[in-house]
Parts: sequence; C-alpha cells; structure tokens
Amino acid sequence: MPKKFIKRYLPDPHSIKENRALKIFGSILHEPNLWHLNRKSASGAFGIGLFFAFWPVPFQMWLSAATAIPCRVNLPLSIATVWITNPFTMPPIFYGAYLVGSTVLGTKSEAFHFEPTWDWVVSSLSTIGPSFLLGCGICSVVFGLTGYYTLNWLWRFSVRKAWQLRKEKRRQAQQNQH
Repeated sequence: MPKKFIKRYLPDPHSIKENRALKIFGSILHEPNLWHLNRKSASGAFGIGLFFAFWPVPFQMWLSAATAIPCRVNLPLSIATVWITNPFTMPPIFYGAYLVGSTVLGTKSEAFHFEPTWDWVVSSLSTIGPSFLLGCGICSVVFGLTGYYTLNWLWRFSVRKAWQLRKEKRRQAQQNQH
C-alpha cells in the first residue's frame, strides 16, 4: 500500500533528471538506486525531506538532493517531501518552529510578520533569530526522525498485512478444494 500511494504522488524521474536546478549533480542522477522505491529508500528519503523542510533557506531541494544521493535513497521522494513547506504552509510551520525555540530558550515570544524571503530571514536574525533558528533545528531533527520511523513502521505493517491476506486466501483456496 505505501508503495502504490507514494508512486501516485511522485514526480516523473525524467522530469527530475531534466530539472535545471538539479543539473549540478550531473550523471550521478542516473544511478538506479536513486529511483528504486522500497522500505529503506522511501523511509530514508522521507526523513531527509522532512529534515530539510524545516530549514529556512531557499535551496531546500538542493540540500535534500545532495543528501539523498550519497545516502542512496529515493531522490524524487526526498525532493517532493521538502515541499511540505511551501508558500501556503511556511507561515504556520515556521511560526511553530519559532514558538518551539522560544520555549526551549525561555524567552518571551515576540509578534512578527513572516515573509518568505531571504531578506526577511537576514533582517530577523538579530531579533527573533536565535529562537527561530533553534526551533527550526529542533523541528528538523524531530520531524525527520519521526517521519523516517513512521514510514518505516507503516511500510512494515503494510507488508505484514499483505502477507496475512495472502496466507488467508491460500488457506481458503485449500479448504474450497477439499
């Protein structure tokens, strides 16, 4: 089930290989292991994608791809997962990360207006920066690990359930023959 579900939403490998932003990786993108979809590659890719999704930088896809390639995990899933933070979801996600950082540092949270621009990030480093960056780091690690282990568990659960169904069908088929 996870494999079919994930494949439905993944971008086409050819379109990723032709993406101008990812051309910096060259022929390494033709490595077959980067396109296989199994429990290990999917879990790893999901974890990497979630880890970099919480980084407040404009080149999250590159970082995710640069990490997925040496880890030999599914490249399209790694890149697609980064898009959990998109222009619509960034404000609440990054505000939540800021609140996490403020809580950990014990500082009073300040009101601010998030803008998805590099200039905003640079200008905010002196005021909300420490809480924001610490929160982003904590959320990166927590959600990356949670995503990895959750998808790994779901994959195993799905395979186990499929085995049980096949075993039950075989048993029923044998009973019907007698």
